[in-house]
Amino acid sequence: MDILIKAARLFYAICMAGLAFQQFFYADFRPVIFPTWPSGIPGLAIWAYLSSIIFIVSAVAIVLGKRAREVSLVLGGILLLLFCFGYVPYELFVEPYSKHLGTWTNPLKELALSGGAFVIAGSFPEEKLSVRKKSLLIRILEKIIPFGPIFFSITMISFGIDHFFYTQFVSTLVPAWVPDHIFWTYFAAVTLIGSGVAIILKIRLKPIAILLATMIFLWFILLHIPRAIADPYIEKGNEITSVFESLGFSGIAFLIAYTDPGAGKQY
Repeated sequence: MDILIKAARLFYAICMAGLAFQQFFYADFRPVIFPTWPSGIPGLAIWAYLSSIIFIVSAVAIVLGKRAREVSLVLGGILLLLFCFGYVPYELFVEPYSKHLGTWTNPLKELALSGGAFVIAGSFPEEKLSVRKKSLLIRILEKIIPFGPIFFSITMISFGIDHFFYTQFVSTLVPAWVPDHIFWTYFAAVTLIGSGVAIILKIRLKPIAILLATMIFLWFILLHIPRAIADPYIEKGNEITSVFESLGFSGIAFLIAYTDPGAGKQY
């Protein structure tokens, strides 16, 4: 079990490091991290570099287990702030089609990554420190740990609904060699929604989270890697970004299955 938990943390760490290296390569934020404002933002590349450094440091800390709980909490807080004060205002006041669920794809991915960071934090045992020795920031962020699986599940449920709203488009993402694309599109929709609801309500949490993690990992292998190989530079490496995201999401789901995000316990 410990090996699986470490592997799941590694998946998430690879995801964040991968996004960071892409930001260095393109000197810009990945769409999943920060939106492109029409007026532009002064020094955007510098901010992208700084966030990339934070992502890489966090990834290393998570893999090595060095102050990983605190680092993951801070990472989750940063991603949550970017979602709340970067993407939500953008969608509400800038994006002309914000009433369409599909335009919320990147914000919801960021919410899932934020939730994943809190799940990671909850998977590490809490250090035996007095309350006074903990900074106020860490004490506040620890209160959000139980919401990590909920943030992740909200994204899964929303993506499942997307499969019903945009069935024809989503079906084109199914590999050509797989028969009956529409069936698998609906199957994925039901699975994502059902898994998200089950995780929030803690209904047969372990087996359902394992099945969800396995499904997303299969997408990582069978869908996203081949698409990235076929066209690695389209939309500034968007397909490669999807590879990292799917691996990270799979890791988050595995961690939800094998740990108690609220208490640092392992099942």
